[in-house]
Amino acid sequence: MRKETSTNAFNEKQINDICGMAYSLSILGGRWKPAILWRLSVQTMRYSDLKNSIANISERMLIAQLRELEADGIVKRTIYPVVPPRVEYELTELGQTMRPMLQAMSDWGNLHRDISNDDKELLEVSF
Repeated sequence: MRKETSTNAFNEKQINDICGMAYSLSILGGRWKPAILWRLSVQTMRYSDLKNSIANISERMLIAQLRELEADGIVKRTIYPVVPPRVEYELTELGQTMRPMLQAMSDWGNLHRDISNDDKELLEVSF
């Protein structure tokens, strides 16, 4: 966690205030948020199902990422008053507007990975 008065925090705020792409990346950036958002873009999920669907994510990290997404108005958390408690997560109306962007990012990432892998194979063959 950086100090709010640091130069780095000031620069981040300034670029987020003028650049929509930087602001978007500040909300969905990181290792786990895209995986969480992708799964929730398909369906509402119980906490345990979400955790089990993302390999190697710790409980602490999943909870932290979900809380951040909830605070940003992207994810909605519903607690059902049953025993044992049931908690479900889903995209909010605002979060659902991210679907085309998430799909485009996935498509581009797959394309780039395929091209990069092809280039690596060509380099290995040529030497």
